[in-house]
Amino acid sequence: MSTAAEFPFKLIATDLDGTLLRSDESVSQRTRAALAAATEAGAAHIVVTGRAVPWTRHILDDLGYDGLAVCGQGGQVYHAGEHRLLTSVTLDRQLAGVALAKIEAEVGPLYLAASRDGLDGAVLVGQGYALTGDLPATPFTDAADLWSAPLNKIYIQHPQLSDDELAEASRRAAGGFVSVAMAGAGIVELLPLGLSKATGLSLAARRLGLKAADTIAFGDMPNDVPMFGWAARGVAMGNAHEELKAVADEVTASNEDDGIAEVLERLLG
Repeated sequence: MSTAAEFPFKLIATDLDGTLLRSDESVSQRTRAALAAATEAGAAHIVVTGRAVPWTRHILDDLGYDGLAVCGQGGQVYHAGEHRLLTSVTLDRQLAGVALAKIEAEVGPLYLAASRDGLDGAVLVGQGYALTGDLPATPFTDAADLWSAPLNKIYIQHPQLSDDELAEASRRAAGGFVSVAMAGAGIVELLPLGLSKATGLSLAARRLGLKAADTIAFGDMPNDVPMFGWAARGVAMGNAHEELKAVADEVTASNEDDGIAEVLERLLG
């Protein structure tokens, strides 16, 4: 087994869905063991997910994870062990309204959802918006409800356009007002301008006294591209979107086939 001095990275950053988690939201024993061995060898592990804290907390609790987590597409740094939100960036609701109007002028009416800020912030879901998975949400019918409290992000869907087409059209129409992230099937998000997973990961790493050169990152979707750009090494899962594979330093096995463990075991020797 390698010693801490021999292990090449001090920080392991892993996305959740499609990366650390299998399709049933579990983490295999092999991957758990590889992460435990890496942390024993001196590396810290940070979860970096597009999910906001209310949709992440139960998963981290089930995993027994008590470190820092970057949630909300980089907008939230959360201390899982203390159940405490350390930092949170909210969306400028006026700019978001302008962005939505510009996108709808380009592509037509959208289906909307929104994530409210805070440890217990609700996810509001409008008519026609299709939720992914069995996650708690609050229906809304009055558009005023969407803007009545601080938001982390807005989710958008389109009745005809693919996720890639919608994300590209949104950047073209409103890229000067919001950042646009494509985080999974049916998940296109409008975020505070300039925000990405790299933003939150850099803040969390700084709290640990670590930096980009210390970091290996694992992911599967285009929203992980900025994180790969920040980290010293980016590893795409075998099931990853082609856009992420194109910028990855390495492609490993899929999330179902212990892709994270495959890489960590090799690095551990």
